[in-house]
Amino acid sequence: MVFQLGSALLDACVLATLNRGDAYGYVLTQTIKSVVEVSESTLYPVLRRLQKDGALTVYDEPFNGRNRRYYRLTEVGRERLARYVSEWEAFQKGVDKLLLGGIGDDQE
Repeated sequence: MVFQLGSALLDACVLATLNRGDAYGYVLTQTIKSVVEVSESTLYPVLRRLQKDGALTVYDEPFNGRNRRYYRLTEVGRERLARYVSEWEAFQKGVDKLLLGGIGDDQE
């Protein structure tokens, strides 16, 4: 991907993914990586920050003798996601207008 992923957009991607259901780190990382280029070393600090901000909670579940850390969206996280979606829609319309509005037009 040519475009850089800013922190707000990465936050929005994490929150949107968790809005579909709780996930542990590896699955969350793979889901996001399927759409945007992001490393695990980038994602885990985002998860810690979102948890600190109250947007996520974490819990551990045993799996094959080990614990998996699951992330769950909180009400604060849902509200933040709703704001991100609203802002994204406005941003996307503006960018689409700039990038796609001139295609095929004879502007001199």
